[in-house]
Amino acid sequence: MANTFRLPKAEPLLNLASYARGGPSETSGRLTPAQVEHIRRTVQRVPEAVVKVLPRGSNDLNAASNHLDYIGRYGELDLEGEDGERLQGLIGKALLEDWDLDIDDLRRQTTLTSANGRKPPKLIHKLMFSMPPRTPPEKVREAVRNFAREEWWGQHRYAFVLHTDEPHPHVHLVMKATLRHWRSEFAHHLRQLGVAANATERAVRGETREAKKDGIYRASLRGDSTHMRAQAEAVADELLRGNIRVEAGKRKLVETRRAVEDGWRSVADLLVSDGRHELAEGVRGFVERLPSVQTERERLRDQLRDRVRQPSRAPPASR
Repeated sequence: MANTFRLPKAEPLLNLASYARGGPSETSGRLTPAQVEHIRRTVQRVPEAVVKVLPRGSNDLNAASNHLDYIGRYGELDLEGEDGERLQGLIGKALLEDWDLDIDDLRRQTTLTSANGRKPPKLIHKLMFSMPPRTPPEKVREAVRNFAREEWWGQHRYAFVLHTDEPHPHVHLVMKATLRHWRSEFAHHLRQLGVAANATERAVRGETREAKKDGIYRASLRGDSTHMRAQAEAVADELLRGNIRVEAGKRKLVETRRAVEDGWRSVADLLVSDGRHELAEGVRGFVERLPSVQTERERLRDQLRDRVRQPSRAPPASR
């Protein structure tokens, strides 16, 4: 059968829903040192480590080879393998042959993939690890190197490369074939290298902005996302017509925020009972400063209104 891997299911480090419920449970007792440090990092808004599983796309041998050549900038950048070897040039096909992916590709196209009309399993997993601008790029690469070695060495073949052509340093990693665990461990290895990094769920941090697909995110950074443009045009039309509607998902966002705030307040109470009064005050202040709950359309609506309200610049005086 095709090579796969499984990640152990783990309780989230900041399970605010459990804290909010209270009652007899492991989370209603004392906070562990790891939980206290995670709370401290979150309240202080330590930069969040990001791990993305890139879109599946076409997942045959040619597509996998092309992706490896692409992240290596078609020979300009050296990839690094799991044994530390430097992989130079257009190495896509050669690397996949070394990984025996041609055999996996043939196997998955036979009876294993035709049953029940299911999609064939992935040949490779395409991951991206990134940190905010001004994070030392070499530290990001080293953290990924350490993380991959501890997680997969001897079990899965992989190769990775550092990109610094955008403000946020990021590493592309391709592995021979959840996310929360990878992000948490990536942040852990960054901290071991002296880089402040955290891994907390968006809702826990008070964010209501949905994560965009990688293609939409990159296009929006360049300012040419057709998806975001269509969203903005639809919101602008609502404002012009005075037909501002309430989105169905708003209620769910409000309910989630209420549960998050209750959970944080319970965390503050636990910190007080543990004698950590300063951190408890930090948590309460963190809750008070959480941004208001907004949907994507509401954010766009406010941005458009702000632009309209901004006074236009006066033309330069003629001489």
